[in-house]
Amino acid sequence: MTIPASSTAPSGASSSTATAANRPAEHDPRELIAKAVAGLRAQAPVDLAAHGLTALMFVLLFAKPAKLLADAWWNDPNSGHGLLLAPLSLWFALKSGVRDDAKPQRGLGIAILIAAVLFRYAADLAAELFVMRGSMIMALAGLVVWYAGFRQLLHWWLPFTLVSLSVPIPEVILNTVALPLQFTASKLGAALLKWRQIPVLMNGNVIRIPGQELFVAEACSGLRSLTALISLSVLLGAMFLDRWPTRLLLVCVAIPVAILVNGVRVFLTGFLVLFVSPEAGKGFMHTSEGMVMFGAAFLITSMIAWALGGAERLLPTRRTA
Repeated sequence: MTIPASSTAPSGASSSTATAANRPAEHDPRELIAKAVAGLRAQAPVDLAAHGLTALMFVLLFAKPAKLLADAWWNDPNSGHGLLLAPLSLWFALKSGVRDDAKPQRGLGIAILIAAVLFRYAADLAAELFVMRGSMIMALAGLVVWYAGFRQLLHWWLPFTLVSLSVPIPEVILNTVALPLQFTASKLGAALLKWRQIPVLMNGNVIRIPGQELFVAEACSGLRSLTALISLSVLLGAMFLDRWPTRLLLVCVAIPVAILVNGVRVFLTGFLVLFVSPEAGKGFMHTSEGMVMFGAAFLITSMIAWALGGAERLLPTRRTA
């Protein structure tokens, strides 16, 4: 297949060093889609039939993982950020375009596709949803390599990373991580309440304050905000940072930020329940408080990204080939 649109990265510049959002808009997505349509019209009927058969086989093989993933995004509160990440991934793929030097790597592409199909059916037999959902993204990666090569897959690292982060975490890991996060949030909240001279008796994830009892449930473990904030830190790193070490540092810093902010949320809940109204610990008030605290965590992470960007500008500029 000929590549329907050409590409993007400036000559001599590594795609790994260019930021996704700060990169000049080499392509209007509408122009890119128009070129892709024109490229398909220029294809021979046999080639078009081959592309159609490929698309049909992909739908038949991966319809079940796609449905499971969409169900998780829509129905699982821990995975709702996928509804935002999926269209963003598509947008960044269109925005990045196709490299000028993109060329098919048939052998590697078919190897990845075969592995994806094997993973998909093995996971189906074992009822392992994480691998089954991930096999669909792996197959997409195989198609990219088949048609445009591995360097094109690296060129689209951000869309593939974002959509991979939208795959729900396996239950085994979820259950392993959620309980320690509940205890950590409980300890932080209780420590802040004590700091405000409020008598606190703590038993596991139950916090007793005068006349009230707070139960830090699994939904309040901070896991939702943690997974969403990690995804957003990847996005912020791509938009505002140029170097991989600082991008990784931003993702690492987002983890304690999410945990600390969730501890503050537990403290605020206890404080409001004690001094304002017991209704502040449940229902709409509690949900609104969570959204405000997630906004605060996002703001803190954005400020850290801005500071890391400033630190990058103080470092010597790297030589380009």
